[in-house]
Amino acid sequence: MKRLAAFVVGAVFGLTLSWSGMTNPDVLRDGLLFRDAYLMLFFASALGTAFVGLRVLKLLQARALLTGEPVAWSTVRPEKRHVVGSVLFGVGWAVADVCPGPIAAQLGQGIPWALATLAGLVLGFALFSRRSAAVAG
Repeated sequence: MKRLAAFVVGAVFGLTLSWSGMTNPDVLRDGLLFRDAYLMLFFASALGTAFVGLRVLKLLQARALLTGEPVAWSTVRPEKRHVVGSVLFGVGWAVADVCPGPIAAQLGQGIPWALATLAGLVLGFALFSRRSAAVAG
């Protein structure tokens, strides 16, 4: 059941990214360069929807559909790792004109340059895992 749910959510997310133009590097570049407000308005609407929706779910004491756990979260103070991670993510996004979600959607659309971006993503994960293991051990 969980795999089916993950597939459905992933498919809807990928279709939304494709339909909205978020797999198009020109759309992303124009948004990141503040030439077009579409990208930022898209993000703002998603953030607003999630902000209100999660608070309503928490107020109603809703439970997650797949796990049955209560909808809840905890807040943490921003740390150095959050700032460094956000800067790295932003730089990578600006260089590649894509973030992880659209990479999968681009692959599904058969866009060949997504393979190079995916390779960079996998390399980044591998380097992070190697570094984390070295620090921990």
